[in-house]
Amino acid sequence: MSRAPLPLAGTFHEFSVAVVDVRGAVEFYERLGFTQATTTDTFTHPYGVLTDGRLFIGLHQRGGPSPTLTFVRPGVAGSLAAFAAAGIRLTRCHTDEEVFNEIAFNDPFGHEVAVLEARTYSPVARNVTEVSLCGDFAEVSLPAGDFSVAQAFWEPLGFVAAEEAQMPYPHLTLTSDHLDLAFHPRAVCAGPMLVFRAADMAARLEVLRSRGLAPEPVPATVHAGAGSALLEAPGGTPLLLLETSD
Repeated sequence: MSRAPLPLAGTFHEFSVAVVDVRGAVEFYERLGFTQATTTDTFTHPYGVLTDGRLFIGLHQRGGPSPTLTFVRPGVAGSLAAFAAAGIRLTRCHTDEEVFNEIAFNDPFGHEVAVLEARTYSPVARNVTEVSLCGDFAEVSLPAGDFSVAQAFWEPLGFVAAEEAQMPYPHLTLTSDHLDLAFHPRAVCAGPMLVFRAADMAARLEVLRSRGLAPEPVPATVHAGAGSALLEAPGGTPLLLLETSD
């Protein structure tokens, strides 16, 4: 049986975030019900990975662009011509026999994308049905000034656009086998958001408050259920917690 060709970007690896204190960031996500993964020694800086079974969040105690959408493509050094043919200009290119191969580039709205030659953490024995207190992970939502430009850039990387939606805020979703992306106007949120959904979100928020966390009301531009909230994670990442009707 022939296998489908690997998307240009490869497979989604992690949502990489630069944090000041990895230990503190790990403890934050553990309070949310995430599980820590065992990391490799690829990076020299402190590094941790947390997962809810669907989303992997890489916590990097370092400087540099943040957040970064990180993918894995084995043999990435041999794919440089394919990226060039797609009109992608690299901002970082470390490809040599003596180094861990990785490249990086920006989408039209400045969001950094990294592609690594191999995984940097081990698989986690956690079922995708074992959701965190945040609810079901839905998508990474990125600010974009023009949805059609976002679609034109990301579809060649392995994503497929759905119809544009207006609720709970204007957005365009692009799906893939491993990650759903969404794009929203900057008036909704100036930065990337991690979006979660649950019918019992109000009850989940009460548990979060009992654990010392302080969810805030959603922005006025988000029209969601009364039990919805916004929670800021280490590194400044907004977690949008949406109450759904089903």
